[in-house]
Amino acid sequence: MAELSLEYNTERGKLLISEYGRSIQNMVQVAVNEPDREKRQKIANEIIRLMGHLNPQLRDQNDYKQKLWDHLFVMSDFKLDVDSPYPIPSPETIRTKPSPLAYPQSKIKYRFYGKTIGALIKEVAEMEDGAVKTAYINAIGSFMKMSSKAWNEEMLNDEEVMAHFVELSDGKLNLSESEDVQFRHMQQRRIAKPVDSFTTGSGNAYRNNNKGKFKNRNNGNFKNYKRRG
Repeated sequence: MAELSLEYNTERGKLLISEYGRSIQNMVQVAVNEPDREKRQKIANEIIRLMGHLNPQLRDQNDYKQKLWDHLFVMSDFKLDVDSPYPIPSPETIRTKPSPLAYPQSKIKYRFYGKTIGALIKEVAEMEDGAVKTAYINAIGSFMKMSSKAWNEEMLNDEEVMAHFVELSDGKLNLSESEDVQFRHMQQRRIAKPVDSFTTGSGNAYRNNNKGKFKNRNNGNFKNYKRRG
């Protein structure tokens, strides 16, 4: 009986694109080693068809066919000599790393407002006076109060918010107490605890007034009394 030989992944070549698996890469290697150009072209076309079936998500992209051909040449280590309907990529174009994106370096004056609020205030400062401008100021001021409360669990007072308006608008939005600024009426709200009407207030009075009745019905045992449905 012939001995069964096992081949470990550590003994195999490196998968250049692991999404397609070992079988597709082996087929690509067969195409590379095929001396007849016509047969090599047929093998390449068949590999492209199989790659499309293995990665159907690529079909949602406009250039998915070109991506398949690019992947084919990458898996052949750019050694496959066939005709392609798209420009044949080179190792330089595939392996070139993109330039790093510049990280925005602008500082945020008040982090609990975010960067957008400062830009909005500058836009509103350039608007003509009127109802629309006042509505924007009220909306922004209300958001400023709520965001400060979410950040610090404490809402800023009116003077602080109006001072921030002046600072973030470069002195162009100098709000006063006489203006129709509705966000000044927002106050801190406390969440009331739920009240059990049976144990407090009128519920206590009801229980005390009827405690004797409960005892009489249960031979003086008030704890074992159960309401009848």
